[in-house]
Formats: sequence, C-alpha cells, structure tokens
Amino acid sequence: MIYESLSAEGKELIDPEYPFTKIADGFRFLEGPVWHPYEKHLTFSDIMGNALYRWIPQDGVTLLKQNSYLTNGNTYDRSGCLISCEHGTSSLSKMNKDGSRTVLADSYNGKGLNSPNDAVVRSDGLIYFTDPVSGRNEKFGIPRKPELAFSGVYVYNPKDRSLQLLVNDFEKPNGLCFSPDEKYLYVNDTIQQHIRKFSVDKSGKISGGEVLCDLILDGPGVADGLKVSKDGLLFCSAPRGIQIFSPNGNIVGRLYVPEFPANFTWGGPELDMLFLCSTTTLYSVRTSIKGIPVL
Repeated sequence: MIYESLSAEGKELIDPEYPFTKIADGFRFLEGPVWHPYEKHLTFSDIMGNALYRWIPQDGVTLLKQNSYLTNGNTYDRSGCLISCEHGTSSLSKMNKDGSRTVLADSYNGKGLNSPNDAVVRSDGLIYFTDPVSGRNEKFGIPRKPELAFSGVYVYNPKDRSLQLLVNDFEKPNGLCFSPDEKYLYVNDTIQQHIRKFSVDKSGKISGGEVLCDLILDGPGVADGLKVSKDGLLFCSAPRGIQIFSPNGNIVGRLYVPEFPANFTWGGPELDMLFLCSTTTLYSVRTSIKGIPVL
C-alpha cells in the first residue's frame, strides 16, 4: 500500500505509524463491509462465495450466513437490523434480530428489480439503494434478462413500505453515500467512471445530479464503493485503489492497494480504521480522520 497526497487537504490522511494489515484472505470476491459501532464487529460479503462473514477483533473471522443469496452491499437500519442487497434474488432484504429474513423490495411497477447493489440509510430511516444489472450476469449473480429498461436509484420507506424511483439516467449506478449533514447524496457510475451530486429534501426526494468529479483512469479498477468521512471527504473505489476528493470535487489524495478494493468502510473503536474488501483479501489501515457511524 502506498498513499499519495495531491493537495494540502490530502496531507497525512493515512496514519504512517500504523501498518497496512492483512486481516484474512482466501475469499473469492469481497464486498459490502459494514461496522457495527456498538457491538464492535465488521460484517462483509463474499459475493462469489455466496456467504456473509463477521470479523470480531478478539475472535477473528467467522461465517455468519452460508447462503447469502449472493449479497453485495450491506448496512444497518435504525434498529440495528442488517440491510442487504441480494444479487441472487434481485431483492433488498432485512435480517431480523432473530436471524429471519424479510424482503423489503424486489420489484418496481410489477417488474423485478435488476439487482440491488449498495445501500445507505438516512437518519430518519429511509433506505436508498442503487440497482444496476450486475447481479444478472454470470460472474456476480445468476444470468437472466433484466425486466426493467433502466438502472435506477431508489428510496424505500420502511414506515409505509413504499418504493420510489428517484433517478433512472445512470448507466451503472453503484456506490452511494450522504454528505455528513445529509443535504446531498453522492452516487457513482461504474461505466461513466464519475461521481454525481444530488440535493436531498426533507421528504427524501433528490434533485440536481450534476457530475461532481471524474476519476483518474490510469490502471485497473472502476468506480465502486463510495464513503464520506466525518469532515466531508469522499473516498471512492477507483483505478489502482481508492481516490479521495474534497466536497467540491477536487482530488486530494490516492491510496494505492495491491488488490482492487471493491468496497470499504470505516470502523474500529474510534471509527478511524479503514477496512478494505480487496477481491480475495480483507485489509485494514488507520486514517487520521474518522468515518460516520451507521447507527
């Protein structure tokens, strides 16, 4: 791992005193890491291995769920239930406290969703998720034709169980996250290799959608995982690792990783550890900034 600062804002974002650490390896394609800020554990997916795993610092990695329905992204709702994006069933689902599964959304206007990919929960409980066709191909899902003619970004309201399409002009919407004040929603596009910025109103609707920044395309890797730090810096899976942008879209730093990090998240007791799901390996590195807890 190598960190490169590209501006004053990007200086010393990665703690030079903490080693780049391999936590576990031997997986097929890692994704969807989420840290539980109270129970102090990391849950993550192995899409191609069709399983969910959990890492507890004192106990190591254990199998959480054998058949994950090819789950990709994960997060928590306001009650602490795990929310998952299932490629195999084209569903947004919830793991209840007793371990049972509830399907929250699997269709829009009578047609099956493509394959929910990543999700983020607003502080009022609204669940936003992207829906590209990735889970309908052989590599990351089950081959089948899409029923929808577009790849959308949706919001699910758990109070009335309604699903609303927010935008449908992406080629391949993937990672998404809110600004720290939740006034903006950022969504990246894997095909276009850029990040877009939407304004969010109190009802949950979005507007705008201008391109905030384009990724630097100088090696293998694509726009995938997307997270924001407590102070508003955007971290995005990108060619050669992770590219870091200021809130106004200027690139401030790059983290070069030996295996492509499809997704990542902050965690640890102080929320200053960055956990990277890098293809076959789970890594960690300490940052000088902190993430935002999901609960």
